[in-house]
Amino acid sequence: MERNRAHVVVVGGGISGLAAAWYLRQGAGERVKVTVLEGSPRIGGKLYASEVAGVSVDAGAEAMLARRPEGRDLARAVGLGDDLVFPGTTRSAVYSRGALHHLPKGQVMGVPSDLAELAKSGIISPGGLLRVPLDQILPATLVRTDVSVAAYIRARMGGEVVDRLVEPLLGGVYAGRAELLSLEATMPRVAAVARSERSLLSAARRLAEETPKDAGPVFTTLRNGVGGLPEAVAKASGADVRTGVTVRELRRTDSGWRLVAGPVPRPETIEADAVIVATPGPASSRLLKADVPRAAAELARIQYASMAVVTLAYPVDAFPEPPASSGYLVPPVERRPVKAVTFSSVKWPHLANDLVILRCSIGRLGEEHLLQRDDTELVSLATAEMADVMGARGLPLDSRVTRWGGALPQYNVGHLDRVARVRAAVAVQPGLAVCGAAYDGIGIPACVGTARTAAARILDHLDLRGE
Repeated sequence: MERNRAHVVVVGGGISGLAAAWYLRQGAGERVKVTVLEGSPRIGGKLYASEVAGVSVDAGAEAMLARRPEGRDLARAVGLGDDLVFPGTTRSAVYSRGALHHLPKGQVMGVPSDLAELAKSGIISPGGLLRVPLDQILPATLVRTDVSVAAYIRARMGGEVVDRLVEPLLGGVYAGRAELLSLEATMPRVAAVARSERSLLSAARRLAEETPKDAGPVFTTLRNGVGGLPEAVAKASGADVRTGVTVRELRRTDSGWRLVAGPVPRPETIEADAVIVATPGPASSRLLKADVPRAAAELARIQYASMAVVTLAYPVDAFPEPPASSGYLVPPVERRPVKAVTFSSVKWPHLANDLVILRCSIGRLGEEHLLQRDDTELVSLATAEMADVMGARGLPLDSRVTRWGGALPQYNVGHLDRVARVRAAVAVQPGLAVCGAAYDGIGIPACVGTARTAAARILDHLDLRGE
């Protein structure tokens, strides 16, 4: 204790760790001293914005769900409420069989709910379209245990719905593979109906109808990018935030926890009453290995995908027709290096500034070879994509390549059970909590939600709630 204040160390300065620090401050005020240790030179993790052609554009995550409150409410709480902006359009497309096609209306994470809309989209072939309604007469495929997304949806609607609709949508979120991803963890609404209903088509129709028509925009961002959120949260938390400090060891002591940080020749020992581990799975596994080996073993099994985001800025007249959608997704079966394109200046009109600003995502799980190319080659791949698909002429005015190595956790089959085992092992350790994208969702609101839960656990342990 320092001046009768409890000392809590948060390991990891991404949005999860910073939000945890903020919640600790909200719950305990000046009765807690919070230290955030981040191994990289900056805070924010996958939230980061920098200028492209003089415009601040996100290099990592570029939006957060507006219909889930945690991220939006945190932004408002730290003084960024007036900077929240909403999309000009969220209508997106899929590149399939040589052309762009708008996503069918009423789809649920790629699962169609309306055969007429699916046919009108032109995304799947006539043969693939004929396979879908068989879902309504086939025997039930009731799911009793967790299965892969691909296994269930292919059984109900055929391979083309998986390959050309579900796969690109999941790839856009997780950079993963439908053959591996957990139905329960990545598509919980679909998993719920899979346990009791025979027809997926009918169930998807009901799910689409249940979505409120007046719920407001699905996404939101900040005027200068969600990359500005971490700094605001860090400042509002009042925490001592230290960057370039790698924690190498975490051990239980009689009175709390001891952390060893810094370079091996000059180690720094830090004593804490409680610790929140807010690092990705591999780093968390290393830290927990000594005292929470069961949690460490489970975290080590979570795969991570790498990707790169290539941001390009073109003059408007580089395109024969200005992009009209928020972007498009590319199924793996198309065998193109770019897996998704976001027309940022269309999706977020405040970015336009007489430019077309766009982001190309490159790399999925198993495509690490693409990321071995240098930045110039990645920019060439992105500009070739724009020339081929959008007819863009000439070179971009500016470009930026941002690499995210091992950035996206894969919620593979069994993920929810794995997370439950991690939390059970951590729960028996006094003054220890975990949070981050490895657990309940990779979006900003989900990460903030895990941070709030972790902070609440620590506040309860230290008996610091209330006055």
